[in-house]
Amino acid sequence: MPILVTLIIISLALYIYYKIKYFRTKLPMERKWISAKSSIALGMFVALFGLNQLFLYQMTITYIVAAVFIIVGGLSIWGGIRAYKFYLPHAINEAETAYKK
Repeated sequence: MPILVTLIIISLALYIYYKIKYFRTKLPMERKWISAKSSIALGMFVALFGLNQLFLYQMTITYIVAAVFIIVGGLSIWGGIRAYKFYLPHAINEAETAYKK
């Protein structure tokens, strides 16, 4: 599935991009907000990798491992979205006060 492989590569690239951005920023709420985005990207990577394994191999152990990957990835996406929604207003407020000076 070339579409899944492309999405896996894009999500991994986004994860690396957000991690680099995380280490470069200094504001604490912005760091947590960026960390939430990287958690979403990592969750997408893991879930898509598990989904891709379902198409490559048709064995019982593959189904079990793929299910674990999809569940872990989905939970990471869910947690990342919740953190993203929580930290976004705090990061905006922090950026407004930090850049007004």
